[in-house]
Amino acid sequence: MYLDIRGLAARYHELQVLDGIDLSISRGEIVSLIGPSGSGKSTLLRAVTGLLPPERGTVSIGGEEIDYKDRRSLRAARSRLAIVFQQYNLFGNMTVLQNAVVAPVKIRGRSRAEVEAEARDLLARVGLGDKLDAYPDQLSGGQQQRVAIVRALCLKPEILLLDEVTSALDPERVSEVLDTIRLLAAEHITMLIVSHEMSFVRDVSHRVAFMAEGRVLEIGPPEQIFDAPQVQRTRDFIDKISRK
Repeated sequence: MYLDIRGLAARYHELQVLDGIDLSISRGEIVSLIGPSGSGKSTLLRAVTGLLPPERGTVSIGGEEIDYKDRRSLRAARSRLAIVFQQYNLFGNMTVLQNAVVAPVKIRGRSRAEVEAEARDLLARVGLGDKLDAYPDQLSGGQQQRVAIVRALCLKPEILLLDEVTSALDPERVSEVLDTIRLLAAEHITMLIVSHEMSFVRDVSHRVAFMAEGRVLEIGPPEQIFDAPQVQRTRDFIDKISRK
């Protein structure tokens, strides 16, 4: 397995937010995390990236275990990951193109000309080729989120983590971002996705993991999770969202 998570646990102060997560993802696979609010989905992404240091368990990328207490190991792991959050976190004083290239150039030390060429191509492919010189406050929420995704891709991550990237958007903008993710899926980019957009999850995922109370209770192909869940807690959740 390419991303291998074993027995991962984490706390916020006294609250156990992850309680022994086991999850493996193959190269090029898309796995989506679903479950009720507070189940630990977004926390899992933060733990993998070291934003919330795990208290126990292991995470390996390509067979290399991350030592979250060692800066060099954590830096090496983060060079292989990119995460896109609910909020866009774009620099307001930079254009779209500048936002896309700043991290690869400043953090990774890559050639500006090379990164700009990649960014222009990516922005064109997600429908923003005419917005290179625009500033974030001139863009819609959906456009800003697409810029955030392109910025992450310009880091050339081996694994892309997406944390509820449509939750802050107006309904009419959601499809813009989901279409961008579908474009990435067609290119076999390894992704771990947290989303409440169930039709999208069903459509784009190779496997879906249902989480509750800091644990993965069931994982399987979308048709299993949505049509024939094996665990009662999963069935209850699917029944509830189906009635909405």
